[in-house]
Parts: sequence; structure tokens; C-alpha cells
Amino acid sequence: MANTDATTLDGGPALLIPGMGEEGEELVVKQTAGQQSDAEEVTYGTSRADRQTSFDLADFPVLTGEEEDWRFTPLHRLAGLHLPEGDDTLLTGPAPQVTVTEHEGVTIETVGRDDNRLGSFMVPDDRTSAAAWASFSEATVITVADNLEFEKPLEISVQGNSKDPAAQHIYIAVGANTHVDLVINQTGQAVVSQNIEFAVGQGANVNVVSLQAWDDDAVHVGSQQASLGKDSTFKHVVISYGGSLVRLTPITRFAGEGATTNMYGLYFADAGQHLEHRIFIDHSTNNCTSDALYKGALQGKGARAVWVGDVLIRGNTSGTDSYEKNENLLLSEGAHADSIPNLEIETGIIDSGGHASSVGRFDESQLFYLMARGIPEPTARKLILRGFLNEVIQKIGIEEVEEAVTEVMEREIADVAL
Repeated sequence: MANTDATTLDGGPALLIPGMGEEGEELVVKQTAGQQSDAEEVTYGTSRADRQTSFDLADFPVLTGEEEDWRFTPLHRLAGLHLPEGDDTLLTGPAPQVTVTEHEGVTIETVGRDDNRLGSFMVPDDRTSAAAWASFSEATVITVADNLEFEKPLEISVQGNSKDPAAQHIYIAVGANTHVDLVINQTGQAVVSQNIEFAVGQGANVNVVSLQAWDDDAVHVGSQQASLGKDSTFKHVVISYGGSLVRLTPITRFAGEGATTNMYGLYFADAGQHLEHRIFIDHSTNNCTSDALYKGALQGKGARAVWVGDVLIRGNTSGTDSYEKNENLLLSEGAHADSIPNLEIETGIIDSGGHASSVGRFDESQLFYLMARGIPEPTARKLILRGFLNEVIQKIGIEEVEEAVTEVMEREIADVAL
């Protein structure tokens, strides 16, 4: 595989990056200021922190496909979820049905859009998320009480049954010091723009697995945003293999010190599928840790994957430890993957920060090693593929879900022409 970018900074709790001070990249700032005759000429939007956020759909112009955030997404395949006809239109189709397994300490409500919990920390940051916010009339609110320890996962089923463009909003609040596994299984027929909020309480330990197992013709655009309380742990695992087009934006923000997030993802794109994942981790608080690993395998003509990783370490923080990595394995001609890791550091004092990505075919040295020991080439290739995918599968941490995802990946592997 070709490694497009790899940077690692690890120098203990008082690492000072050369050329940078506690206020950030001072040298570059001075050079830029010296080149400009007017401070007002500074281009807006070069930082992830400058991203437009708004509940008002009109603040996000109709998409043209030339926007940086949308240049990889085939707009003609969004089935109108981006409201191309203008801001006066809405998504009026029936939202997928949400059902939740019963458990003591868990309440499920259907609320109106005026419920003050909705949007309390999540604000749309692109047109499809704003379209979903403008269009939904009712939301599902799932509340998990404080100080609970779940022996079995709390299962959330999202079942689609319509091709009419729809909007959906789900709000999930997990109480302080509660340990829970959440499995969100999205299946069926759907054309949906969806916002999901995760409010994670102080000291909580939450493990979310989001499965995109839609029917082959489904279109799903979603924003999944989390706010982490002090000393909480949040693991977010995305598994995408269903649907015609899936574009997810998982976002984690730290609302309290000492929190940890692990954001993992696995996707398998077949011929004609478009699977796109854009993560954002916002280090705005001291002593927080993040780790991100996404892996994808692609096979068939027109199989397309896009991964964009944004990690922002703000200038008012210290004690940050962050790393992000994306790897893509191309299994056939005609498959294409774009991988863009971004690490933005506004302070010179961090514990560790790094990023890496790769796109390529099978590692020839691994193939040689296995074949030299008498393993036929097709078998050797599938062994390598299993090992590649299993690195993420084993991070799920829920045995029954790991087994189910392994079965799905085995079916995908069986169809690979090696």
C-alpha cells in the first residue's frame, strides 16, 4: 500500500513542536501576515473550527458539487436529500421506524421538534443535516438512567419501508457512570437524511455500534454527533456494507476534561456502491484522548469509498493524545478509494498527535510469505483480507455483533474474485 501521510509526535506531557509556541504556529502566522496587505484578505473557512454551523437551512446554499465537502459525493444519487430545488422544499416521506429493546432504567419517548433536548449540543454543519433538521416533525428520545450496568446490549432497530425522501432525528442520553452497549441496526428500504445525538454523562462508558445494513437501493445521509462529559469513555464503531449510497459524518466533541473517544469503522463496497465516511474529533478540553481507525475493502467496477478524517486540537487545550488512521484495500480493477487525513493543531503543547492513510492492493511481501509455505495464492489472499478486516471487527467488543459482522464479511469475501 502507498502511505500518503504519516505523522507521529510523541514527547511526553510537555512536548513543544519546533516552530510552534503555546499559542500555535507562530512562525507561519507571521509569514502569512507579512504577505498580506490587508488583514481582511484572510480566507475564511481554512480551519475546521470555521465550519459553518446553523439550524437555518438558508445558511447552506444549494449544492453544486464544487464544494470541498461535497466534491467526492455524486449529488445526482442523493435522491433529493440535499433539497436541490431550494429552501422552500422539505423531506416529507415517512421516517424509518425505531424500536428499542425494553430494559429497566431506559425510557423511550416520541417528542415534537420543540423539545429543548433536541439540538442542545448538535448543530447541523452541512446542507443535508440542516435539511433533516428543518424537515422532521417528531423525534425519538432514548434516555438511559444514571449508575446502570448493562449485561446485554441495548438494541435500537431502525427499519425503513419507503423510498420517499425522509428526515429522521434520534436523541440518545446516557446517564452518569452508566456502562452500556448500544447497537443501532439500520435495515430495509430507505431514502433518509438522519441526525443522531449522543449525550454521554460524566463517568459513563458507552459503546455504540452503528450498522448500515440497508437494502441495495437505499440512500442514507447521516450525522451522528456525540458530546462527552467529564471522565467519560465513548466508543463509536461504524459498519457499512448495505445501501446504494451511504454518507456518514460521525462527530465527537469533548464537553468535560479527561474524556476518551475511540472511533472505528469498517466498510465493504461492492460494484456501484458509494460509501463515504467523514469523521471529526474536536479536542476543545484538556487531557482528552482520541483514537480513530477506519478500514475499507472495495471490489467491482464503480465501487467507491471516501474517507475524510478531521482532528482539531484547539489552542486552549493541553494533555491531548490523538491518532487517526485509514486503510483501504482495492480487490479488483475499477474500484476507487479516496483517503484524506487532516490533523489541525492550534497549540504547541500536546502529548501525542498523528495521522496516516493508505490505499493499495495486496501486500506482496505478505503474499510471498504465505505462498512460500505452501498456501495457494487465492487462499493466501483471502487470509490476508480476513486479517485486514478483523482488526476492526475485534474492536467491536460485543461478541454476538462481532460474530454477525464476521459472517457478513465472509459472504463478501466469498464473492471476491482473486
